[in-house]
Amino acid sequence: MSNIVVHKNSSRGHANHGWLNSFHTFSFANYYNAERMHFGALRVLNDDTVDEGMGFGTHPHENMEIISIPLEGDLEHKDSMGNLAVIKHGDIQVLSAGTGIYHSEYNRNTDRKVKFLQIWVFPNKKNVTPRYDQITLNLDDRHNKLQQILSPNAEDEGVWIHQNAWFHLGAFDKGNSTTYKIKGDGNGVYAFVLKGEITINNQSLEARDGFGIWDIAELSITADTESEILLMEVPMSF
Repeated sequence: MSNIVVHKNSSRGHANHGWLNSFHTFSFANYYNAERMHFGALRVLNDDTVDEGMGFGTHPHENMEIISIPLEGDLEHKDSMGNLAVIKHGDIQVLSAGTGIYHSEYNRNTDRKVKFLQIWVFPNKKNVTPRYDQITLNLDDRHNKLQQILSPNAEDEGVWIHQNAWFHLGAFDKGNSTTYKIKGDGNGVYAFVLKGEITINNQSLEARDGFGIWDIAELSITADTESEILLMEVPMSF
């Protein structure tokens, strides 16, 4: 029998710093909820909006897989490995912090906000050599289907991380359905609705709702309206 958890949009933690408006699905910074520490290896899911010309100053990370998914605008990344890059909607960025890294992230535009998802996943290997990567995806490859954007394997589609995890993005027209088969033994899936209304395994979800499910073999997904969704398959034990 499957196990589920539903996190409604309105139940998320919230911090408005003026230049940064951030919603936290899981405990983060000053938001603490003992029942919302993580979903398996998925530790952080932040839904961030950064004002024009503002950003996160240089700060450290270690032993975490950090994934950024831009939704609107242009986000500039700079790190202690010498990387200077800009990511925008359609790009995926990954940072394996490993033994330690410093980085900063800024909205490089002065005329519009930047919106992005900041996701942290616990790694299955500690103290690895830090690594940065980013790719640009074909948005057509997620129309009415699931596009793989992340996996454990460098040779597969999308970026890769040090964890037995797979991420997919889908953009569905109203009435379209698909299935998703669990890839890793002992894995669960956390779904985050980016847009519209969608039903997963008979659970109705709206924009910015989160839905975690485990002890299952596959998911059934139906778009009740024009919808966009992010699926994050992660180990439940790690």
